[in-house]
Amino acid sequence: AKDYELRQYEAAKWVSTVIRGETQKEAMRQGFWKLFHYIQGKNDKEMKIDMTVPVTCLVKSGCTDFKISFFVPFEHQDSPPQPTDSNVFIEERKAAALFVRSFGGFASPEKYAEEADALARTLRNRGQPFHEDFFYTAGYDSPFKLFNRHNEVWYFKK
Repeated sequence: AKDYELRQYEAAKWVSTVIRGETQKEAMRQGFWKLFHYIQGKNDKEMKIDMTVPVTCLVKSGCTDFKISFFVPFEHQDSPPQPTDSNVFIEERKAAALFVRSFGGFASPEKYAEEADALARTLRNRGQPFHEDFFYTAGYDSPFKLFNRHNEVWYFKK
């Protein structure tokens, strides 16, 4: 469809942290730095790991817990270094079909919510079953990139 795509993702490991009771913007900031320290060597192998994209944030309806995640690079998927921060963990996400809506510009929590609402409306109108109680935001660019930015919202297909 022109306003969204359906993607199939393989099972993969992500390094994640949950930030509780903050605004989404503040949770993203805090979560990013916790995960950044992990890839800079705050792990059991004291290993630097390449930064990957996207950076995702799990947003659940009516919930102020936000799970921020970095994709574990392919070369570390089999045995990622274990985090030494007790609030950072490796998670294995199952293979899944995702409905994805892409958009440009600088994405704020409000813009992500607006794009998620638009995607949800489209999916409902087309009779596509999806998990409506949560979505992921996905950011692909450094804050220093000014043009041709790429952001996404993801809903899991039922």
